[in-house]
Amino acid sequence: MPPATTAGRQGETVATSNDVEAPPVPPSNFLISFNGDDDKRSPKSMSTARKWLIVIVVSTTSLCVACTSSLYVGAYAQLEQEFHASEVVVTLGLSLFVVGLGLSPMVLAPLSEFYGRKPVYVISLFFFVIWIIPCAVAQNMATMIVSRFIDGFAGAAFLSVAGGTVGDLFPKHKLAAPMMLYTLSPFLGPQLGPLIGDFINYYAHWRWTFYVLLIWAFAQWMAIWLLVPETYHPVLLRKEAQRRRKETGDDRYYAPIEKMDRSITHTIIRSTYRPFILLAMEPMCLALCIFCSVLLGVLYLFFGAFGLVFKENHDFKLWQVGLTFLGITVGMILGTFTTPVFNKNYMRLVNKHEEDHGEKGGSEPEFRLPPAVVGAPIAVLGLFGFAWTTYRSVHWIVPIFFSSFFGMGVIIIFSGVFTFLVDAYPLYAASALAANSFSRSMFAAAFPLFGNTMYRKLGFQWASFLLACITLALAPFPYIFYRWGKQLRQRSKYAGPR
Repeated sequence: MPPATTAGRQGETVATSNDVEAPPVPPSNFLISFNGDDDKRSPKSMSTARKWLIVIVVSTTSLCVACTSSLYVGAYAQLEQEFHASEVVVTLGLSLFVVGLGLSPMVLAPLSEFYGRKPVYVISLFFFVIWIIPCAVAQNMATMIVSRFIDGFAGAAFLSVAGGTVGDLFPKHKLAAPMMLYTLSPFLGPQLGPLIGDFINYYAHWRWTFYVLLIWAFAQWMAIWLLVPETYHPVLLRKEAQRRRKETGDDRYYAPIEKMDRSITHTIIRSTYRPFILLAMEPMCLALCIFCSVLLGVLYLFFGAFGLVFKENHDFKLWQVGLTFLGITVGMILGTFTTPVFNKNYMRLVNKHEEDHGEKGGSEPEFRLPPAVVGAPIAVLGLFGFAWTTYRSVHWIVPIFFSSFFGMGVIIIFSGVFTFLVDAYPLYAASALAANSFSRSMFAAAFPLFGNTMYRKLGFQWASFLLACITLALAPFPYIFYRWGKQLRQRSKYAGPR
């Protein structure tokens, strides 16, 4: 039988099974690490006030980027008139911005793993500010469309990387509230966009849409630069190791990130192709991503559809159309308040699982799906209700009321699907979320291009009814995976049993 060796602490000798004295274990105190969350070098040791300030700055920047996607909608009529462009060509300015949001995380997220979060924030947001300028001074639709695509690509860091900053700052048991604030911001942004944009474009020239965005984005860039420090733990440890080597002249000090055996190019390539492998090979990932994508596609389709419905049926002015999105906004805010209820249900399922199987800390990814199971019928109800209340004879508050159900259902579904994907694909969580982000962005980009035409051809009621039926067909998937997801994971190459 070969001798078994055991590791000892620094300076200890280690005996083998043959009682032969082994050489001393090399000193291990050259590895730089944090000594728990209370270590002053760790972002988790910051004061609560400073942590929340960082979360607010990051979240409002995410809100700004998401709002930029739809603020543009209010300028449609003026752009069509000034540049003699068709409705579809003008809508490309919205669609390609969203395409940029979907593609960018596959590049920016890997870069943050090597250089840290702050350099990615500062540089990407700088270009986000810069590319608003060509939009503001554009003399043709080609300039507008290209600039909007690049602007979306630059701004997506705050929709893909910033969630990591929140996780860097708070321990898991205190993460729910700040993560709720951050998660809400990219969903509220698209709803606030028409509200602000329609108001601006009713009273001012369309260029003021981008002047306002330029001022807002520049203010956020300054706040990021001045108030948000680097929080990515591996990069902070690398800086500490570099400082130690410089001060002591001892090159043996090192951080874990300095021992990585992967290159930036390899990481970006992997980040680019793996999400598509999951979409192609994983039925659960594909079905849930399609469900989320349809919901976001409908959300973006409404940017044009609401204008048609409320202008033609209720003679709303442009600024009043913007206010109609408050229904979805309020629904989303109310949906976030259900988080403690679903967290309590999650703990109940975990405790029951532990009692049944006798294992401490046991859980299943499917325990994360009840929010999506509950949210699906709420979203479907909202769409069906909206569909059959879009008559001139029905008071305008009624379809807005039903739209709030749709907004509530969307935010609840997304919270359940996101956490499920992270738990079900622990080794490929980033790729699973990237697959979801990419598919959502592509649907959100495509739906507005045919939305208004569909509403005119089918009529307001039947067009909304068709969207409701598609959503209804996809609604059972969260329940199916809640009941039988474990069996599917056992046959999966990428998920597997936990």
